[in-house]
Amino acid sequence: MSYQVLARKWRPKSFETLVGQDHVVRALTNALEQNRLHHAYLFTGTRGVGKTTLARILAKSLNCETGVTARPCGVCNACTEIDKGRFVDLIEVDAASNTQVDAMRDLLDNAQYAPTAGRFKVYIIDEVHMLSKSAFNAMLKTLEEPPAHVKFILATTDPQKVPVTVLSRCLQFNLRQMAGTSIIGHLQNILSQENIPFEPTALHLISRAAAGSMRDALSLTDQAIAYGGQAVNETEVRAMLGAIDQSYLYRLLDALLAGDGSSIISQAKLMEERSISFEAALNDFAQLLHQVAIAQTVPESVADDLPEREVLLSLAQRISAETLQLYYQIALLGRRDISLAPDEYAGFTMSLLRMLAFTPNETSSTANTVKPAPAALAAQRATAAIKADSQTSKPAARPVATAAAAEPAGQQAITVEPPVQPPPAEMQIQAEVAEINAPSEYVDEQGSSDFNGNWRGLVDELKLGLARELAKHCELVAYDDSSISLSVPEAQKHLLSPNYQEKLGAAITQYFGKKIKLQFSIGGTGNTPAKQISQEKAQAQANAETAIEEDGFVQALINDFGATIIPNSIKPI
Repeated sequence: MSYQVLARKWRPKSFETLVGQDHVVRALTNALEQNRLHHAYLFTGTRGVGKTTLARILAKSLNCETGVTARPCGVCNACTEIDKGRFVDLIEVDAASNTQVDAMRDLLDNAQYAPTAGRFKVYIIDEVHMLSKSAFNAMLKTLEEPPAHVKFILATTDPQKVPVTVLSRCLQFNLRQMAGTSIIGHLQNILSQENIPFEPTALHLISRAAAGSMRDALSLTDQAIAYGGQAVNETEVRAMLGAIDQSYLYRLLDALLAGDGSSIISQAKLMEERSISFEAALNDFAQLLHQVAIAQTVPESVADDLPEREVLLSLAQRISAETLQLYYQIALLGRRDISLAPDEYAGFTMSLLRMLAFTPNETSSTANTVKPAPAALAAQRATAAIKADSQTSKPAARPVATAAAAEPAGQQAITVEPPVQPPPAEMQIQAEVAEINAPSEYVDEQGSSDFNGNWRGLVDELKLGLARELAKHCELVAYDDSSISLSVPEAQKHLLSPNYQEKLGAAITQYFGKKIKLQFSIGGTGNTPAKQISQEKAQAQANAETAIEEDGFVQALINDFGATIIPNSIKPI
């Protein structure tokens, strides 16, 4: 007996054994059980997701000798003949090779005759979008009002090319791509029943290569069995698929998190030597970032048998969600624009350098990225500084300085006594330590370490995103060296979201180089930067309108020609 490929041997023969299309199975099962049968069905979806298989199961349900049922017996003459593809009242047509109107007319001429052996005459037209416009027109009338004994089941991978006049006459079902877990589970079941040993990692690779197509997955499994000598192992599957060890992706991400530009370029050169496609590498890098995001947000969803599980969970702890989303977006844009680059190498490296350049300051508590500080070099410099300064005397302490506060009404001046400056050697050591502990190589120069009460000026200098709206609608109530109290008007209390508060606090802490606690309340006088800016704009507008009205030339135009001033057209310079 000749060998039968897995895709044919394990093709589902009932709704219960169909994998991954529960939403379609449920609708068809209910329709069959309630005898609410439509005369035309349209199954859409990518290759290998079960369109033709579902059509044949539906044909068996309609013609099973036990009656119209959602659970055909599978043993009667109609069921067995349909499974073998030779049931006389099941007419399967490949529209890709029968596109012309004459073929469609011949097909429909036979539709008027009663079925020979079954209850219904079922027409399965695959890739229906390939029919010509004339062929579609020829079938419209029959499709709209077919004989009671005729059922049409159309299938297509491109429903956009099917005329709306046809779509409106069909009950349409969209078959989804198979989930990776569904494909892996189905392959495990098949290989176990076939008594073929396998490694879970190999099935993950096959599932990934199948890209949602169960037929492709089964074909690749057949190929892997032959390639691996009746076994499906990771090494053989990688070699068969041409899948390159993707550890370079993790090295690239490690270099990015470490801010190590030289390692990024070195890794890119190694990839070039190995002739790795940089466009595919950006795609794989985006997939890796997506997996890290899933591991970060829903760690329990990462499969226990996933080969990269431990690495993904580790990366999820080391990178903030903000940085992760930034890298993902740059990877997508880099892949889109790589064809515009001078060459793929330039496009790939520029994408990575863009990630490096725009990496935000890591202030999230979930990001535990370790800065690649040259600790050994810092220690050497500190030791040298101590030796050089060993003969110098300590400088005299500076006098106390009083900071005259530009406080709002009701605030008192704060007297700040700066700490005694350490010796030069200690200062250099502190500078080295500060460099080691700096949160990012790309943090802008920080502002003053002391707050003078000028809240609006501080808001203008802070690097804020969406949290700027909260800052602009805050009024300074009180402050000291370690805390700032703010009030928000009742009308803007919706801005007090935890996310905005956290971002504003992080920006202020970064600006002053020390932890500043923010306290918020609702109310106050409403003297916020936003109100001040609004008042200034209104005053500037009033001044501009007054200047125009009092202008001699404008007055002459009004008096001599009856001109009128359009207020909305006046804009202050």
